[in-house]
Amino acid sequence: MRCPYCEHLEDKVIDSRLTEDGHSIRRRRECEKCGRRFTTYERFEETLLMVVKKDRRREKFDRSKILNGFLRACQKRPVSYEQIEQAVTGIEQTLRHRGDTEVSGQEIGELVMKSLRDLDEVAYVRFASVYKEFKDVSRFVEELKVLEKFRRTLEQEE
Repeated sequence: MRCPYCEHLEDKVIDSRLTEDGHSIRRRRECEKCGRRFTTYERFEETLLMVVKKDRRREKFDRSKILNGFLRACQKRPVSYEQIEQAVTGIEQTLRHRGDTEVSGQEIGELVMKSLRDLDEVAYVRFASVYKEFKDVSRFVEELKVLEKFRRTLEQEE
């Protein structure tokens, strides 16, 4: 591992731990030349997952796009980064456990919406307005009615 400070190639591992989600290993390292410490993460190399877009183009699955969507939707909302990270990890795991090499962008969008609906209703409506391309206020009202119906269903189940 190359030191990010002096670019020396020799280091020693001081500490190794499994991350909370159990899908990667966090290692604290110390450069043998400059003595500075840094952290690396090792992650299991997953099979390639391709996303099929609306126009039938295919692109490599990019977890950061989902994370950025969550961050934008949850901006200035009482949702912690850890909650967002867990939701994104859950979506990625769902997609990878299916065993398919391709997934539609629409499928990803629906999983994000479901996750946001459970996390924060305002973030859900923000994301839905962009994802579903609301053209006017009536679409907002329709989506709020769907959300309210979902909420009532949950309350009845409790």
